Amino acid sequence: MSFSQGLSGLSAAGQDLDVIGNNISNSSTVGFKSSSISFADVYANANIGIGVRVASVNQNFSTGSVTNTGNEYDMAIDGQNGLFRLVDTNGNILYSRNGQFHKDENNNIVNSTGQILTGYIGGPSSTTLGPLTVPQVNIPPSATANITLATNLDANAPLISAAGRAEVLGSVTLTPTLTGVPNPQAYYTVSSSGAYSWVDSAGNPVAAPADGTYTSGAGVPVTLAGGQITSGSFDTTVAPDTTYVSPLPATPFNPNNPDSYTHPLPISVYDSLGNPHQLTAYFVKTADDPGLSNAWNLYYQMDGRPVDIPAGGGPAVLTFDSAGNLTSNPKITIGVTQPGTTASPAAPLTVTMNLAGTTQYGGGFSPNFVTDGYPTGEFSNVTIGSDGKITANYTNGETQALGYVALANFNNMEGLKPAGDSAWMESATSGQPILGRPGTNGLATLKGQAVEASNVDLSQELVNMIIAQRTYQANAQAIKTQDQVMQSLIQMN
Repeated sequence: MSFSQGLSGLSAAGQDLDVIGNNISNSSTVGFKSSSISFADVYANANIGIGVRVASVNQNFSTGSVTNTGNEYDMAIDGQNGLFRLVDTNGNILYSRNGQFHKDENNNIVNSTGQILTGYIGGPSSTTLGPLTVPQVNIPPSATANITLATNLDANAPLISAAGRAEVLGSVTLTPTLTGVPNPQAYYTVSSSGAYSWVDSAGNPVAAPADGTYTSGAGVPVTLAGGQITSGSFDTTVAPDTTYVSPLPATPFNPNNPDSYTHPLPISVYDSLGNPHQLTAYFVKTADDPGLSNAWNLYYQMDGRPVDIPAGGGPAVLTFDSAGNLTSNPKITIGVTQPGTTASPAAPLTVTMNLAGTTQYGGGFSPNFVTDGYPTGEFSNVTIGSDGKITANYTNGETQALGYVALANFNNMEGLKPAGDSAWMESATSGQPILGRPGTNGLATLKGQAVEASNVDLSQELVNMIIAQRTYQANAQAIKTQDQVMQSLIQMN
């Protein structure tokens, strides 16, 4: 036995205690990864070993527990594969599992040592790496360009006539039997003496149907001469020969007169400067269309003034078939040349309103609309997605993607060189970093407002400490025994 064996054992046990002590001291360090020590025996040119040496200090990259913090910039790597990519003030690239971040004076997302978190900046598919920063300017406004509106217009709503309508007692579809004789939808009134007078759907006098023999809608042969029946008669018991159109007063559209429209619908829109405006659509079940009851006029005003498109505010005409389906073009263009004010001039506002799906059934008015466009908004906070997407939230309810956190993985994680502050550096034995977004390429996902605790197992470390202490004591005893043997030899001389 030589002193070298005991001395090497003391040194190895001491280093083991150093590793254990370092683990215990960092048991509360966020993102810390514990280490363990490996030993190897030492042989010279003999069959008996001359001691022990430290072969390596191994890092344990197992996942620590994830703890919620509530800090909006904190983030935890929720899985074993992945390290945050950081840049220090000298431009060195570092890697860490410590997700305690905050915003610095330059609006960069940094850790407690000032190292900047990096990620993919630009569009969703960007591969450009750069510092992740938090915006401080307002999000630009967006002018309203589209309104999607689907509603039911009440088929039983009272008719409204802009010019007024006289009483019409009946209408009949006359089918000609004479070549060249027109086939009109004829409206008529009958005097007390039985004389027929011919009118349009509004009750205005028109020329009588041409003389000739017709077949009415009820299949009755009718001969007309001078606008009067000379043979046959209208069968007033069979439709459509029994139509009665009641008189209506003249009620031209006026937004201040609720009797001049059927349904008003206010909609908030925004101009190019983000100024809010109220666009109001007025639906009028009109009696002034030849279809009588299947047409609606649609007027528009913005901020109490008629829009420029349609000219003078309208009307645009909506028509429906007998099943209540919209038959006219569902898209209507609305335009205002100058939606702003003298002090705040804005760009011309053009909005497309899409009424696809609008119906005319016997039911209430039930509008459901979606608009785009929004005013400017101030930065409020950020949220961090499991895919690493950092999203800025604004006071106007809008959001904006700031970028994606970049994670790095290595072929040999244990080959990373510790750099202090719970960070590592790339080394020749670790290999080059394999970068990607969280949740891709085998990388772990992220959890926002949380951090990963140290993976130190205190119970195990305390047991390891006892073992290392016993090892140290045993090697010390070996040295003491060797010393006693040497003393005996000296005394024999």
